[in-house]
Amino acid sequence: MKKFLMAATVGVLTGALVTTQVAAPLLAQEASKSSNVYEQLDLFGDIFERIRAQYVEDVDTKDLIEAAINGMLSSLDPHSSYLSPDDAENMQVQTRGEFGGLGIEVTQENGFVKVVSPMDGTPADQAGIEAGDFITHVDGESVLGLTLDQAVDLMRGPVGSEIVITVVREGTPEPFDVSIIRDTIKLTAVRARVEQSAVVLRVTTFNDQTYANLESGLNEKIAELGGLENVSGIVLDLRNNPGGLLTQAIKVSDAFLNKGEIVSTRGRNPQDGERFNATEGDLAQGKPIVVLINGGSASASEIVAGALQDHHRAIVVGTKSFGKGSVQTVMPLRGNGAMRLTTARYYTPSGRSIQALGVSPDILVEQPRRTPATEETEAAVSRPDRSEADLRGRLNNDSLSEDEIKQIEEDRARAEQAAKLREEDYQLAYAIDILRGLSVIAGNQN
Repeated sequence: MKKFLMAATVGVLTGALVTTQVAAPLLAQEASKSSNVYEQLDLFGDIFERIRAQYVEDVDTKDLIEAAINGMLSSLDPHSSYLSPDDAENMQVQTRGEFGGLGIEVTQENGFVKVVSPMDGTPADQAGIEAGDFITHVDGESVLGLTLDQAVDLMRGPVGSEIVITVVREGTPEPFDVSIIRDTIKLTAVRARVEQSAVVLRVTTFNDQTYANLESGLNEKIAELGGLENVSGIVLDLRNNPGGLLTQAIKVSDAFLNKGEIVSTRGRNPQDGERFNATEGDLAQGKPIVVLINGGSASASEIVAGALQDHHRAIVVGTKSFGKGSVQTVMPLRGNGAMRLTTARYYTPSGRSIQALGVSPDILVEQPRRTPATEETEAAVSRPDRSEADLRGRLNNDSLSEDEIKQIEEDRARAEQAAKLREEDYQLAYAIDILRGLSVIAGNQN
């Protein structure tokens, strides 16, 4: 018995010795890391003091510290940044849907400012700025070497003032200048209209108003068409939509889904991940949906397109989206500033991350660039086609009733309207053609 106790005691002591031997290097390693961090912070303090004491001009210490903080955040990725108190307030105003500026959503790539998308009806949109454009100069001053916030500050100014930006565009051999007059940007989150028998929902941004605007706009247009039975389908136009609030993207997706996952987020720690699921209820009651996307569709737009695509609830048409698959959390800081930090990636219901890849459309449809009409094409448009009906002395068609003739005339007018839309917006016309085809297959001839 004494031998057994002695063996047990030796075993416990040996176990404690092994644990101590393993833990000691780990503790030493952690202590070394902490020591290195403090040494680096001391180095930062030394540099700060040298700048303050010996730089050729007086420096504002507040600006210096803010620049250091912003440099630390912007070195992580293009979407993490420090927000000064003014910037934090401006961001809150933007999510409410009204602010001053040019009307473009931008990011940074290779040191230059890249346009994610121009916003509908804004000065930038009217001036012809396109998604994918690079802004290299603002009023002749290069933006190379500036942080994104600094470049944006250059573009800000009083409403009514003029700004000249230099643009580099793919397919255009030389940079060119664009003059824009700054204005107050009032965003209508969703514009609804009827095209033929389809309801077109143009979603320009995901702010506090988006879902409410979408629901009311859809219901209004359904009533205008005389009920859902007269609706061939819905076009959800997310082109040049730079995104916005994750909560609104989830609500818009949920509006057309009865069940299943909408999006999931995964952060650095597995336990921080979240899943967002649809609730029962489909505003469209199963009517077919076409989602339009392009290279200016980013973030929240991609969440919606990806969710409806993965659930086979919609046909996605257009070109590949922007590919912003990360989630930014805005964290308030002392002094009324804030920190925008990338904290997670989001994933579509099938588990795919669209970070840097984008959402690929089910049907790839390019938007042709409008070219000036030549004299030949103008002459062709102005010269009406002649038919049997135009010939003098023609025979009358007495085999059709007045109602049948009226129906033929209505079909002809609808076809002419479709042809006109195809010239104005080829992608949208394509989407409506899809809905009409599905409606015909289903036996609804609207």
